[in-house]
Amino acid sequence: MLDQLVPLLPLAHAGATWFMVGLIWFVQIVHYPLMGKVTSSGFSEYSAGHQRKTTWIVAPAMLAEAACTIALALFPQGHGAGSPVRWVGLGLLALVWASTFGVQMPLHARLSSGFNERVWRRLVLTNWVRTVAWTGRGIIAILMLR
Repeated sequence: MLDQLVPLLPLAHAGATWFMVGLIWFVQIVHYPLMGKVTSSGFSEYSAGHQRKTTWIVAPAMLAEAACTIALALFPQGHGAGSPVRWVGLGLLALVWASTFGVQMPLHARLSSGFNERVWRRLVLTNWVRTVAWTGRGIIAILMLR
């Protein structure tokens, strides 16, 4: 059974990764900048809804991407086998997760009590780390399809 799934790993990996690439660019260019336009009186409610609804979209895709990335590292079988590209991809994934849980989530938690322009600006600025890292992962995912 595992032998039949291994050839599908690069495709599943690319799909999950490119879903996240598109999502992070949307968040960076549209969603996070628009957060600054929400009125102060409604921001706490907006922030709570944002976190709750975003988790339902992002968590499954991030988990699928992580599972595929780890599986490709463990079972390379022609998918970048012996190539440092798959290890760079794993490193970028670690960076994305570290940034998500170490920077963006704490900033969102601070914003949940109300809008703070300094915290919001930091969120927008630091999210570029994830945006660039996920874009790099997207390129790597394409390379691994070869």
